[in-house]
This record gives sequence, C-alpha cells and structure tokens, in this order.
Amino acid sequence: MTAAAPTLASPSEQAPPHPFAEFWGYFSANRGAIAGLIIVALVLLIALFAPWIAPHSPNLTNDAVFLQPPFWQAGGSLSYPLGTDAIGRDILSRLIHGARLSLVIGIAVVALSIALGTVLGLTAGYFRGVYEIAVMRLMDIVLTLPSLLLAIVIVAILGPGLMNAMLAVAIVVLPHYVRIARAAVISETSKDYVTAARMNGAGHLRLMFNEILPNCTAPLIVQASLGISTAILDAAALGFLGLGAQPPSPEWGTMLADAREFVLRAWWVVTFPGLAILITVLAFNLLGDGLRDAFDPKLKR
Repeated sequence: MTAAAPTLASPSEQAPPHPFAEFWGYFSANRGAIAGLIIVALVLLIALFAPWIAPHSPNLTNDAVFLQPPFWQAGGSLSYPLGTDAIGRDILSRLIHGARLSLVIGIAVVALSIALGTVLGLTAGYFRGVYEIAVMRLMDIVLTLPSLLLAIVIVAILGPGLMNAMLAVAIVVLPHYVRIARAAVISETSKDYVTAARMNGAGHLRLMFNEILPNCTAPLIVQASLGISTAILDAAALGFLGLGAQPPSPEWGTMLADAREFVLRAWWVVTFPGLAILITVLAFNLLGDGLRDAFDPKLKR
C-alpha cells in the first residue's frame, strides 16, 4: 500500500490573522465596549454637526416660555422638546452644543496630559537614577491630594475660566500617564531589540522615540480613553462650582449650576444635563474597558 499524500493547508489556515482583525475580535467580544463605542460615535457626530442639529441657538432666550416642561407634559411644546430653562433657552439645543464643548475639554485635557506625561515617564524610565526619583516623588505628591480639591486650588490661583479649568484637570490626571509610561519603558528597555539597537550605535533619542515608545502606546491609549471621561467629569464639577466654563456657555456642569434652585419645581432643567454627563462618561469608561481587553494579552481569551 502506498502512503497517503500529506494534506496541504490552505493559505487562509497558514496565514496568521490580521492584527486589526485580531484586535476587533477581542474588542467586539465585550458587548459593553460596543455599546460604549456606539454612544461615543453618536456624541461625536452630535458635537460635529451641532449648529445644524440644534433647533435653536443655545443662548437664545424667549420671554414667553420660561421653565416650559418637555413636550410630553402638560404645557409642553414640540418647539422645545426637552423644555426650557429659567430664562427661556432651549435645553435640547444647549445639550447639543454642550456635547461639543465637553468633548473639546476631554480631548484637549487628555492630549496635554498624555504628551507631557509620556515625555516625563519615558525619560524617567530610560535614564533612571536621581531624575527618576525626583519625577516619581513629585507625581506621588500630586496623587496623594484629592483630585477635585487640587483642581479647585489650581483654578482658584489661576482664576475661573474654561482654559484654566482645562489646565487644572490636565495637571490632576498627569501622574497616571507618567506612571504608566515609566512602567512600560522599564519593561521594554530590558528586551533584546533595544539592546541590539544600542549595539548598532543608536543614540538616546532614537532608542526612546523610535524603538521604545511605539511599543508602549497600548496602555497609554487605554488610559487616554478612560481619561477623557475623567476630564469631562472634573470639568463639569468645576463648572458646577462656578470655576470652569462661565455663563452663558452651554457646558453641562454650568447648566447644572444654573438649575440648582429649580430642582423641585422644574425637574427637567437638572435631569437632562445630569443624564448627558452620566451617559457620556459611562460610554467612555466602557470603551476603555474594551480597549484594555483587546490590548492586554493577559486578558485575551
């Protein structure tokens, strides 16, 4: 009897899965992450097309419709679907424009903190020694202080305003990026490819930014997605205290602050901005959990 010829595997069986397909497989296994991605994409579209979606100008007042209820309650109108505030401004329009402001705050804060935090963590993990001790002890001091209290102190020193609030929140969340970048750099510097590049004559800048940093981006991306939610929440808290965005800006925290005295007789003025903050922050947290599952090999099933 002749031996059977070996069965050749098809090209699809031999080829490894595409990195994006593998990433999407792990990410899509988390249904909460998919829901978060959909909500984040929806909020981004709303913010992008706010001037065309909003039925009214966010700062336009109408003396005839003070504290008008939502359209499904008695006295409500489809002209103002979610009702109006104490000076007759459309709540839906202010929420839509507030989405743009909140996303700008979150993205700007994360961009500033991740840029500075990555540089500090990268240099601390690479050079080590006294410089590393000084940087990390400073970050530890910042972490020991309550984040919101520290942000309030910084804004109180700099003065109330949206830009100062964004800077304060960026300083508050900075230590997280420094610690993550430093830990990733320490792990990568001991690997063979870094040693080989150093033996080939690579300088410090090339080793840090061309060899090490590209392999440290996964945990920073995860932290950035979670950091946007933290930035939005802290900025809303500062706005609620009157230290962030100033009236008449349609920022969600400022909207809550303006509506405090109407909680009992006009529930919609407080409820809808609060729900906007809750849903947006929850969506970014779910998205961050999904990214962590997809990027962290220890969590891959």
